[in-house]
Amino acid sequence: MIDQDNGVFPAVCPLDCPDTCGLLLHKENGKIVKVTGNPDHPITKGAICNKVRNMTERVYHPERLQYPLRRVGAKGEGRFERISWDEAIDEITTRFRALSETYGPECILPYNFYGNMGILGVDGMDKRFFNALGASVLEQTICNAAGNTGWKYTMGANRGTLPEDTEHADVIVVWGGNIVSTNMHQVVLAEKARKKGAKIVVIDVHRNRTAQWADWFIPLYPGTDSALALGLMHVLFERGMVDEAFMQKYTVGHEALREHVREYTPERVARITGVSAEDIVKLAELYGRADAGYIHIGNGLQHHDHGGMSVRSIACLPAITGHWLKRGGGAVRTNSYASTNGDALERPELRANPEPRVVNMNRIGEALLEAEQPIRALMVYCSNPLVVAPDTERVMQGFAREDLFTVVHDLFLTDTAKYADIVLPAASSFEETDLYTSYWHQYVQLQEPVIAKIGESKSNVELFSLLGQAMGYDPEIFSETPEQMIADALKDTGNPYMNGITLEALKANRFVKLDMAAHATFLETLPTPSGKIELYSETMRERGLPPLPTYRPAVEGYDGERRPSEEDKYPLMFLSPPNHNFLNSTFANSAKHQKMEKMPLLHIHPEDAERRNVADGDPIIVWNDRGRIELVAKVSDAMLPGTVISQGLWWDGAGRKQRVNMLTPNRLSDMGNGATFFSSTVEVKRQ
Repeated sequence: MIDQDNGVFPAVCPLDCPDTCGLLLHKENGKIVKVTGNPDHPITKGAICNKVRNMTERVYHPERLQYPLRRVGAKGEGRFERISWDEAIDEITTRFRALSETYGPECILPYNFYGNMGILGVDGMDKRFFNALGASVLEQTICNAAGNTGWKYTMGANRGTLPEDTEHADVIVVWGGNIVSTNMHQVVLAEKARKKGAKIVVIDVHRNRTAQWADWFIPLYPGTDSALALGLMHVLFERGMVDEAFMQKYTVGHEALREHVREYTPERVARITGVSAEDIVKLAELYGRADAGYIHIGNGLQHHDHGGMSVRSIACLPAITGHWLKRGGGAVRTNSYASTNGDALERPELRANPEPRVVNMNRIGEALLEAEQPIRALMVYCSNPLVVAPDTERVMQGFAREDLFTVVHDLFLTDTAKYADIVLPAASSFEETDLYTSYWHQYVQLQEPVIAKIGESKSNVELFSLLGQAMGYDPEIFSETPEQMIADALKDTGNPYMNGITLEALKANRFVKLDMAAHATFLETLPTPSGKIELYSETMRERGLPPLPTYRPAVEGYDGERRPSEEDKYPLMFLSPPNHNFLNSTFANSAKHQKMEKMPLLHIHPEDAERRNVADGDPIIVWNDRGRIELVAKVSDAMLPGTVISQGLWWDGAGRKQRVNMLTPNRLSDMGNGATFFSSTVEVKRQ
């Protein structure tokens, strides 16, 4: 008989990270005492990051919620009383019924994202419930929507170079991604390539950990990535470092692109980007003369007003050089080879209103303050919008409405949960059954419970099953087990890459590789309108977008090729990329992770600091018309003058207002309705 209280048990990292690591959980007396990597996992091979190595700090955190709560104080105050699950379910369903009958079900909105990447937890029973209810639909575009849309206009699907192949590249360009902190196993593969002689180039706005690791770091001004890509194309075409045969066979629009990029001379692009003309030519020659050039496109560069176009522009580079035909060459934005049967999971047939109101999650503050057709109830899970959503001041105002009934399901009393009327304790991923895919590697994984649920916590599947049954919805649909849901999700996917992925195979092996046979004809079966790589996109033209890659300046603080200056009201370009020890707002309340990260800083260039009489270590105020925060200055030349950087999404604490999204706009990106976190300008002064 297997001892369930002691031993080593397989698990999956649940975080919103491309690596989706295989884990081993070491248990003593029923409690996890250590988290290590699973050396048998074919890609992650036992290596894990410090975030996950210290996951027990999160699972057994002293402030973890143990039972349901009802608000007794003012919204935001954080005063609650304990109630039972029966009371909580009854109050939620009573309020939802009354609101639906009085105002219609679209006055109710779910707000969630991928705080846990388990498919059942965020695309399963919850979707069934809100479909049956007829609630409004959340447009989930806060993360990768702009970049994925830009990539699809060029390549048709979010698929690219396989991770294992990248160790055969001889030039690796990491563009806008701090992969040392956010995709560590790609770093391992790149190191293998480096040992064979590969050169690693990092293009970013900030000399972060990845830039420090690179052979060559190229800093540029925020939001100018498409201009740099176009400048590289100019040199590649001008100097004959293109593959004419590849373009003829696999692309459309290469003649038009060749003419179009003539205007993006190295001298003009240097003025836009801050990258010297000499370095533009040098980079083009390095990449153009490579045998197998690989470009890793990160998340950061898409979070600008024209982030979709930036990704689209970069995606054209391996097409004009023909690097796609070389093992290890090509590019990746997101590798979404895996997919499940969404209809079986979400049951769209339950929805009586097939065209419901849609609310973009980046504009949740604006939506909550609308006077016409107001949102009257909100249910938040797997997200912390008062920390992660842009334009936080308006988000707070919306959540503070006394007439808004809010339910939050979480592991902790987050900044968002303090505004809830009902708070429900959530189970951690190690306490539930779920299915995990990766948006980078080709393995599907199964998580089964390793420990008993903490307190009275429940998984999302359990919560929405209870709510569905209490509302009187189809008992068969709302009483399915996680195993039944997984089995159905893996049937009839219509995806050849999912051949052989079954619940039985996952139970036997824990991780199963996708059937990659279809990848052999990747370039011959692109799902673009032309069936080819679209350097010119007729679809974009029809939708009012430039059909060829085109540089456009950001909305805020830019004027053509002019960057913000000291004469502007807000002269500093502000970015808030991830830090090393948090993942978005996850771990920001863990003392261990806080200690590793130390404190929220603002990196400011010495020239900008001197103008403001700011010294290293000074407490400072950072502000614009949207809000103000309090940070500590880190004087550094890690970015170009005029750019300031604050890494990580900290909760408010230590007596400081330090949530960086107080300063970020809720404008939507050029394509995909994505977030524009990094197209913001600010001013700074000493406290």
